[in-house]
Amino acid sequence: MPKGQPTAVPDDGLTTRQRRNRPLLMVHTGDGKGKSTAAFGLALRGWNQGWSVAVFQFVKSAKWRLGEQTAFETLGDLHTERGTGGPIEWHKMGSGWSWSRKDGTEEDHAAAALAGWREIQRRLAAEQHGLYVLDEFTYPIGWGWIDADEVVQTLRTRPGHQHVVITGRRAHPALIEAADLVTEMTKIKHPMDAGQKGQRGIEW
Repeated sequence: MPKGQPTAVPDDGLTTRQRRNRPLLMVHTGDGKGKSTAAFGLALRGWNQGWSVAVFQFVKSAKWRLGEQTAFETLGDLHTERGTGGPIEWHKMGSGWSWSRKDGTEEDHAAAALAGWREIQRRLAAEQHGLYVLDEFTYPIGWGWIDADEVVQTLRTRPGHQHVVITGRRAHPALIEAADLVTEMTKIKHPMDAGQKGQRGIEW
């Protein structure tokens, strides 16, 4: 794919512009580091284009605060104050979701994950955002908390021009099949292999 040019042009009846502007379903999976980081980089590009960006984190605790969250909330404030970029929402599951903040236990996580997915379905139907980052969404699917076939059907039939990027290890085969772009992060070496814990500015 030199200089961003496709290696082949399908006979699908679409114009170059129509094909270029198709909304994409993207999956970042694999055991290597960088899946979420790449998705957040994509979100930065979307913000710069003026898209409405919504991040949903399905595993991170509500008590954890990633550096990216602070940066994106600052960019959201910049949009509100000056009209620069696009609006940004950031939601974490943790104890409920950021719009509900219900107390919960480990036994409630499956219900909370499903509630998050239902909210995403509602927003997709309403064409509410230009880009959805479903961070670590492969895990509740893999654990059976959210039905993979339902996810695929919803994403395949989403209306309008809405991009979706999903991150997490061991992406479901149906999700990989449905995606337009799949990147597998392969771990070659990692500091944790040598007993080094995650550090500020690298992991969060």
